[in-house]
Formats: sequence, structure tokens, C-alpha cells
Amino acid sequence: MPLAPGSPAPDFTLKTMTATGMKDIKLSDNFGKKQTVLLFFPFAFTGVCTREMCGLSTEFGLIENPSVAVIGISVDSPHAQAAWAQANQITTTLVSDLNKETTKAYGVLFPMIGGIGDASARAAFVIGLDGRITYAEQTATPKDLPNFAAIKVALAG
Repeated sequence: MPLAPGSPAPDFTLKTMTATGMKDIKLSDNFGKKQTVLLFFPFAFTGVCTREMCGLSTEFGLIENPSVAVIGISVDSPHAQAAWAQANQITTTLVSDLNKETTKAYGVLFPMIGGIGDASARAAFVIGLDGRITYAEQTATPKDLPNFAAIKVALAG
């Protein structure tokens, strides 16, 4: 069960791969500066995940707002995420939750997905400037995309 709106967002520091190497991304660095959209997804190099991350700027129009940080989170390694992003021109910040601690903290662990192991469920959270969750959604199945219209409404509200 995902954390509910109104809950404090669990802080995290996760790794991303940049052109110059590994970098830490800390959620609380955005508090007081930007709203943050966290998009948990199961695995890089899969069809629905690729559509979701590639569609953020085109189909879903989420990443053109400079007052919003969008972070994709999966249990893939930063190296796999970087290769996937490069292969698919994904510009969203992707962070690795390889140990699944952040996925568990947000209540969106999907056990034994596809019979291969635990991963992040497909889920979306909007974190306000105050560090509290203003929107939370876990999709019914990993094949379903988050409700991007509802995410935009939460960001506007």
C-alpha cells in the first residue's frame, strides 16, 4: 500500500549515472525549492517503462516545468539505467534503488514480479515544497501507466 497524501515523504539519497560518473540525488535537496514527482517503475529496457519515461516530455508533458523535479526510480543498477536512457533518449533523472529500501519506504514493493524477484511497482508520488506527499498512486498492474492528468492537477494545486 503506497504512502498516503499528507504523509511526510521519506528522504533518500540514491545514485544516478551522469556523463562524468556517479552522482548522489537527495530528495530533500528539493524541499522549499521545487515540487518533486517520483515515478517508481519496475525495470529498464521493458516496453511500458520505456513508454512512460520517453513520454514524460512528449506524450505526458511533465518535464518542461522548471519548478518541478521529476525522478524515475527503479531497482536497476545505475549503469543499466544509463545505458537504457542513452539508447532511448530519456532525459529524466533516473536513480537506482538497487537495495529496494526507498521502494519499501514508499510502500510500493512488487514481490516476485514476473517470477524473477522483487521490484518497484509502477507508482507515482507528488511531493510538495514542504516535503509532504500531495498525490500518491500505485497502478493496478505494472502494465498500467500512472494517471498523468491527476499528477498535473496535484502539481497545479
